[in-house]
Amino acid sequence: MNPRYAVLSDAQWKQIAPLMPESEGKLGRPFKDHRLMVEGIIYRYRAGIPWRDLPPHFGPWQTVWKRHRRYSGDGTWDKALASLLTRADAAGVINWEVSVDSTVNRAHQHGTNFPRHTGGASNDKNLLVEPADHAIGRSRGGLTTKIHALVDGNQRPLVQFLGPGQGGDSPMFENLMKALRVERECRGRARTRPDRAMADKAYSSKAIRAYLRDRGIECVIPEKEDQKANRQRKGSAGGRPVSYDREAYKRRNVVERSFNTLKQWRSLATRYDKLALTYRSAVVLQAVVIWSAALGDTP
Repeated sequence: MNPRYAVLSDAQWKQIAPLMPESEGKLGRPFKDHRLMVEGIIYRYRAGIPWRDLPPHFGPWQTVWKRHRRYSGDGTWDKALASLLTRADAAGVINWEVSVDSTVNRAHQHGTNFPRHTGGASNDKNLLVEPADHAIGRSRGGLTTKIHALVDGNQRPLVQFLGPGQGGDSPMFENLMKALRVERECRGRARTRPDRAMADKAYSSKAIRAYLRDRGIECVIPEKEDQKANRQRKGSAGGRPVSYDREAYKRRNVVERSFNTLKQWRSLATRYDKLALTYRSAVVLQAVVIWSAALGDTP
C-alpha cells in the first residue's frame, strides 16, 4: 500500500479485515483486494473528489464505487461498527457518559439533482431502504442534510442517523437512544443504557426527561429560558425547577468535537452523494476507522 494513500494502520486493518464479507452472496464470486477498496473509499471521502477522479492506484473507480454501494445497501459497515463496539465494550474502551447533538451539512448541487419523491424502497429485503426524500431538506442554508449523532465520553461515535436539514433535534433523541445497542462478547444482554445522557437546551422537554428517568439514566440537559419562565409563572403548579450536574455538562462538548473530526473528511463536511444510504454509510465507515484505532492491537 502506497503510504501516500493509506489511512489504516496494520493494527487497524487487523481489526477490520475479519468483518469484511467473503463473497458476493452464497453463489457469488469472492471479493478481492478488500484493503485496497476500503482505502479507496476512505480516500474519496477524505479528499472530497468525484469518484471518477480516484487515483489509478486504487484500480477502476467503478469497482471502488460499486463496493461501497454494495456495502452500504447490505449493512456491512453497520455490522462492522457493531462488532467493533462489542470488542470495545469488552476491553473497557467505551465511556458510557454519552452526548447527543446534530450538525447541518450543505448538500452540493451534484448531490441534489435527483427527484426527492421517488426511488425510495428497494425490492430486496436484505438491503437497507433509501428514504424517499434522500434525507435532504431546505433550511436557512439552502438544501441541507443533518447528521444526528450519539457519542461516548471520549467523543467516539456510537449511533448516527440522517435527516433533512430543517428537521428538529428533539424528536430524534429517543430514536438515537433506542438505537444504542452494544452486544456482549460473552453471554448476557446487550447494553442499551448509558450511565448519563447529556444534550443542550434544544433537547429540553418533559418527554425526554421522563424517558431518561423511566430508564434510570441520569439526565444532564439544561432548561430553556421560556420553559423556565412558564414554570415560574404557574407557581407551585409549574413543578420543581430542573436540576442537572453542571460540572458534567461542561463535558458535553465532546459531541461538538466529534463533529469537527467528522468534517475533516471533506465529502462528509459537504454532501456530494445523491443517496442517503451511501452518505450515511461513509459516516459509519469513519466511525469504524475511529474505533479500530481505539482498539489498536487489542485481540
